[in-house]
Amino acid sequence: MGKRAEENKRRILNRYGLIVFFLLGVGVMIIFSAGKIAFSAEGKKWREVGERETIIKDRVILPKRGNIYTYDGKLLATSEPLYSIYMDFWAEGMRKDTLMKYVDELSVALARKFSDRTASQYKSVILNGWKLREKEERQMKENAEKGVDRKVKLKSRYVRILRPDISYVDLKEIRTYPFFNQRSNRSGLIAEEKNARKRPFGNLANRTVGNVYKDLEKGGASGLELKYDSLLRGVEGVKSRQKIQGRWTDIEEIAAKDGYDIVTTLDADIQEVTERALRAKLEETAAESGTAIIMETKTGEIKGVANLDRLSNGSYAEGNPNAFSYMNEPGSTFKTVTVMVALDDGVITPTDSFHVGNGLYQYNGKWVRDHYWRQGRDRGYLTVKEGIELSSNVVMSKIVLKAYGDDPAKFVKGIDRIGLRKKLTWDVPLNGIEGTSSIRFPDDKTNYWSKTTLPWMSFGYETKVPPIYMLMFYNGIANGGKMIKPFIAKKLLKDGRVVKEYKAEVVNEQMCKESTLVQIQDMLLGVVENGTAKVVKSDYFSIAGKTGTAQIASGGGYSDYYVSFCGYFPADDPLYTCFVGIRKPKGVPSGGGQAGMVFKNIAEQTFVKRTRLSPEQALVDDPEPQKRPPLKNGNWEYGRSVLSMLDFKTSIMKSASDWVKIEFDSVAYRPHALAIADNSVPDVLGMGARDAVYLLEKSGLRVNLTGSGKVVSQSFAPGSRVVKGTTISITLR
Repeated sequence: MGKRAEENKRRILNRYGLIVFFLLGVGVMIIFSAGKIAFSAEGKKWREVGERETIIKDRVILPKRGNIYTYDGKLLATSEPLYSIYMDFWAEGMRKDTLMKYVDELSVALARKFSDRTASQYKSVILNGWKLREKEERQMKENAEKGVDRKVKLKSRYVRILRPDISYVDLKEIRTYPFFNQRSNRSGLIAEEKNARKRPFGNLANRTVGNVYKDLEKGGASGLELKYDSLLRGVEGVKSRQKIQGRWTDIEEIAAKDGYDIVTTLDADIQEVTERALRAKLEETAAESGTAIIMETKTGEIKGVANLDRLSNGSYAEGNPNAFSYMNEPGSTFKTVTVMVALDDGVITPTDSFHVGNGLYQYNGKWVRDHYWRQGRDRGYLTVKEGIELSSNVVMSKIVLKAYGDDPAKFVKGIDRIGLRKKLTWDVPLNGIEGTSSIRFPDDKTNYWSKTTLPWMSFGYETKVPPIYMLMFYNGIANGGKMIKPFIAKKLLKDGRVVKEYKAEVVNEQMCKESTLVQIQDMLLGVVENGTAKVVKSDYFSIAGKTGTAQIASGGGYSDYYVSFCGYFPADDPLYTCFVGIRKPKGVPSGGGQAGMVFKNIAEQTFVKRTRLSPEQALVDDPEPQKRPPLKNGNWEYGRSVLSMLDFKTSIMKSASDWVKIEFDSVAYRPHALAIADNSVPDVLGMGARDAVYLLEKSGLRVNLTGSGKVVSQSFAPGSRVVKGTTISITLR
């Protein structure tokens, strides 16, 4: 019995083994078949369907465009995140009944916040998105029933709900709205981040800083934004968008590289003074346009540059970069070039005299006229020095005819020796011959040299010199004869570190002989002290420079005027060189009374801000200066130094904090220390843009700034917890 039982047991085990083996074989065949399907055309189809439903590949990661700063770190241009709002009607958890329950409330909330659409229009957009999904579902079902292998493009996966791009603050708000207050896999809400360009100082230095295209991906459109676009824009990254557990998640494949930051030479205070002084005179004279440039004499750093054009409504705004591109005959500011060449060649001395009579001189059938010729006054003889001081065309023409009449090429070679014919490139993009002096040469077949070209060139006609070249020339006189190219881009930063520093290019180490330079400097001082620019004379420091009043070539003749003044201050120890040009001013054209007065205003206000001159000494346009300056909250050291300079009493602040609120109690200004804590939003109310942006960015926030003046509101309450990287909105008024 035992033996038989053992045999039966063996037979059963063998049969069981065969069954197991058979089942294993079937399993292998199934796996093999599945693998075959996976790598077959049908498997490919289903993989594509799966990926289509769960993965969106190769989406661009936009880098952050680099910031543009003033020389001392104030933001002129920056990028802040904006969000494009879409809905995914194929979201895993989206339910039709829930959507229909809240669509009216949601539409009303959106219309209340964004007034470009009514509530009914927003409702229509949302319902059309759902209808589109239903249409796609029907199409997929029909394809499946017919056995058609055709992809259905899911347009309802990415439906734009809001026309405008919105800030992070607005995004947080709409996430609280009915239906949108669910998880994104239920609401279908998609916020696609992009960068937008912001200007914390508004339109300050607008044309110089430049603009970007509305689509930031296209980069810079003008100014520094265009010139340094390749550095500012950064490098795009790549990401995929994948659905994981019903929620869409961004997966970075190639990281974006943010752009470099650029520190400019611009001084926000001087820039504001320059624009305001120029605009005031343009409005007064109803001029067509105007240009003003101020630079540090020793360094070549441009501190302020304004290019204002009159708009159709009569107001003025930044327009063409005329400081670099305006190609008009310069007029009498060029006389200094003529005298420098002749002095350096030893063909004249400052005391040589020339007969001017009543200011009329005929040469080759053409009349050379001095500005006083209609007065009928016989001035007899004028020395070379007096010819510069009184801006005599007759003296200049007689100098060059006497010295270079037989060899005009020698005169032009003298201009070459100075460096005014060198072709230079600038920090502002230009086209064609713009930004380069156009000075004729006798043997040039493309630019006709007539019998009158030489004398007319001597007083600034039949030649074209942009304002930036005249500034560079006069700065060379102020700088001991060393001509340097003015520049705006100062440093290149990456992650706060200086990776490249730009310095002034030396155009000419020595423009002329030392003796010539001393004589020219004396003449330019005489222009202000005794000559055509007496109105430019300051009671507080010396100014040297030259006036210019040139007719504008038009239609084969001349009409209207371009008035200018170029000089430096203080004359005995130059700190700044400045050029002012005004095109087509109304009234009696005057390089001194019009352009020169803008120069004086800029000079005296710059001296207030950057040197030791008391503000009450400055001659500004405001006839009723405030007796007590309204100080902004912010850095106490800056406020205290201003008050000290103005001789106002201040109380001693016991706190070690540098940041204060300032109050005046009829006796003294009293600072009250602000508590600046880590991980909490600072109180920036009452501060200026510079201090507010600095504190907020230091705390880890991004700043969206509107308006100018003092901060009157901030979107996050002072003392609230900081969420690093979020955007705070502040309003200035």
